[in-house]
Amino acid sequence: MPYDHGLEHGPRDFFANPAVSDPGYIIRLALEGGFNGIALQIGLAEKFYRDYAGEVPLVLKLNGKTDIPSDAEALSPLHASVADAVRLGADAVGYTLYVGSPAQETDFRQLRQVREDAQRFGMPLIVWAYPRGAAVEAKGGRDSFYAVDYAARTASELGADMVKVNFPHPEKMSGVKEAYQRDFSPQQAIEAVVRSANRTLLLVSGERRQATRPCWTRHDRRWMQVPPG
Repeated sequence: MPYDHGLEHGPRDFFANPAVSDPGYIIRLALEGGFNGIALQIGLAEKFYRDYAGEVPLVLKLNGKTDIPSDAEALSPLHASVADAVRLGADAVGYTLYVGSPAQETDFRQLRQVREDAQRFGMPLIVWAYPRGAAVEAKGGRDSFYAVDYAARTASELGADMVKVNFPHPEKMSGVKEAYQRDFSPQQAIEAVVRSANRTLLLVSGERRQATRPCWTRHDRRWMQVPPG
């Protein structure tokens, strides 16, 4: 259950909760909560993680963006490398992929380099697969069953060892392909997403608040749901 302390989880939250802006607090929270990993950007990892090395596994996020620009052509630029992750003693690397964005050609090219480096260093690759862009919004939206299913399959086919997606909403059918224009239950939707991810492990977060701790389905134990954030 890795906690993601990314660029979009930072300064904007300071006034609502000053503790969130303290990376040391976030790492201590992960320790106290028994988290099995924490995802940090390279600057925070270099400045804070050494105080907790060996106590909680590190997932080094290799790319990131702010939430200031529009998501119309979303792209999360690389600002760290797999070699940085090895140097910092990370257990895995993370990459955010915006499926459906007009900038996905650049996104795919960045991910290819990360995947090749991760394989060379023997480092697991976690892909945050998030649908973005006008084409996505015209086909049910970023958390529709169609979009989430497509994102999981895309990350799997591009070489992710684990993919993180948002919980699919099968009721969002406006503009989606015909195969998704049926009454699916949430359980049917998530099981379909698991099948689309095939042998790639699936990590799910979303608005289903009853999942306040990790839980595994009986479908090959290949996905778990974590609280939003």
